[in-house]
Amino acid sequence: MLRRAARRAARSGYSHWRRSIQLRVVTTTLVLSAIVVAILGVFLTQQMSTALMEGKTKAALLQLEEGLAQVQRDLNGQSDSDQRLKEVADRLKTRSGPSGLYEVYIRDTTEESYDGLATTDLRSESVPGRMREELRREPPGARLYTYGTLTYKWRQPAPGLIVGGTTTRYELYYLFPLTQEQHTLTLISRSLVGVGVVLVLLLAAIASLVTRQVVIPVRLAAQGAQRLAAGRLEERMRVRGEDDLAKLARSFNEMAANLQEKIQELEDLSQVQRQFVSDVSHELRTPLTTIRIAADMLYEHRDTFDDPAVGRSAELLQSQLERFESLLADLLEISRHDAGAATLDAESLDMRDLVLRCVGDIQDLAERKGSKIVLQLPGEPCTAEVDRRRVERILRNLLVNAVEHGEGEDIVVSVAADRDAVAVAVRDHGVGLKPGEGQMVFDRFWRADPARARTTGGTGLGLAISKEDAQLHGGWLQAWGEPGAGSQFRLSLPRVAGDELRGSPLPLVPPGAGGPRQLYAELEAGE
Repeated sequence: MLRRAARRAARSGYSHWRRSIQLRVVTTTLVLSAIVVAILGVFLTQQMSTALMEGKTKAALLQLEEGLAQVQRDLNGQSDSDQRLKEVADRLKTRSGPSGLYEVYIRDTTEESYDGLATTDLRSESVPGRMREELRREPPGARLYTYGTLTYKWRQPAPGLIVGGTTTRYELYYLFPLTQEQHTLTLISRSLVGVGVVLVLLLAAIASLVTRQVVIPVRLAAQGAQRLAAGRLEERMRVRGEDDLAKLARSFNEMAANLQEKIQELEDLSQVQRQFVSDVSHELRTPLTTIRIAADMLYEHRDTFDDPAVGRSAELLQSQLERFESLLADLLEISRHDAGAATLDAESLDMRDLVLRCVGDIQDLAERKGSKIVLQLPGEPCTAEVDRRRVERILRNLLVNAVEHGEGEDIVVSVAADRDAVAVAVRDHGVGLKPGEGQMVFDRFWRADPARARTTGGTGLGLAISKEDAQLHGGWLQAWGEPGAGSQFRLSLPRVAGDELRGSPLPLVPPGAGGPRQLYAELEAGE
């Protein structure tokens, strides 16, 4: 659970990091400031420590010079003993005052047993053996210093500075505890850390405030662009000042105004176009009715004409009038979709019954083309709330197109349903679709092969109207195809009218289709 919580927190933080410019700037400033402050803190600590120790060492060496002179005067020509050395060491130590700033250790180089400490608490082992050896190798009058650990009999060890020098006979050592200096350096380090943390936080706060002045206008511009993309063309930004951000706001407002003007012009033009198509379609009905009456009379009496060409002309006129009437009906239907006047007369129906009825309507056409229609229907009802007329029109368009482009191969019609949706797939094994044509096939008057004759009298609007009918149900009409491998069209509808369609019970790409070649599928946005 802790790992999952940590992963969720990490994902949330990373997502927020990617989305927020202000967070990235503040975090970068915080990290870089912390690095710089840390480097400066270490440098300052080392400099102060070095300066403090250098001052301590110089004072210790001066004290050593005075002590050596005192030892030379007090012990020159007098009897030597441990007691005598201790007395001299005590007198030297008393010069440090009551605070006890150092300890004194005197040693007779001619007698290993003669040495003296100013206190019985400090151990003589506090003087490093290496330092003693170096003093022995040096000529009389040498001065050395080192840092080490002062050991006591009844106290804890402490860091210290040991300075030593020699006369012709004696070695004198001053041992300075560095506890106070260590405490001072600790206080300085803590102060630097505290000041550094406060400085880094202040820099981060300043970066946040400075970045906020830039981020907020950019964020407002992004929100305005989103609302503009959502269709709120009246969206504008507030212009403040005359800086670069104000120029951005003015440019955004000019762009939005121009975009609104152009879109309004396009909407007006589209409205005029739709109205023109609708008016022309309605106005053509009256003369078309008169022409239909005359054409029917000529067609009925075509066998009585002496000239066979006149009879043939009557047959051609009849067939083209039927196609013209179909085109006119499709234009009226597509104009209703464009105007938003198309309505849905939904009722609960079994999709299997609609498929069987549509297959029966085009069975004769399939036999003439040499195609066999294979049905794959489930055993249970596939009921859905649909408009019978519109769904049957979709299915007839898909079946007629499959027969026309199926090259005499079998046509497979599949029906399936799940808890939320029903689907019908029409699969042919004809010429197929090229990459990119899976969506273009639903464009108005689009043809895969412009030179191909419409032997079944299609108008070029069938699939466009079918897609509008599917979207009116809240469903999808999608196409898949490969050159030479055929194509498949899938109609997916929600079981309940008005519900959102989230998936389809049938795959768009037929199982096993395509082989090693790249499959192509045009999916609607939102699937």
